Amino acid sequence: MRITELIATLKTTANAGAEKALAACGSLPAGISKAAAYRQYGRTNIDRWLKENLIAFTNKHFDRQKLSQIAAASNRVTYLPVAER
Repeated sequence: MRITELIATLKTTANAGAEKALAACGSLPAGISKAAAYRQYGRTNIDRWLKENLIAFTNKHFDRQKLSQIAAASNRVTYLPVAER
């Protein structure tokens, strides 16, 4: 394993652990607003995930855990590079 892969794995693990701890103590709400999701994951990603029905926008919020799972997964099936658009 390269050092860059190790660093990426450690960052992902640390972020997941921090989110889990904050959610367990009640400091992190279960939902995230559309504006906050756009800032965190990017407007194009959120719009693409909505179009592909990977996420649902209910009660003016997205499920925070579902968003992080989708962002971590390889869901680039419909993604095209700029040259191919």
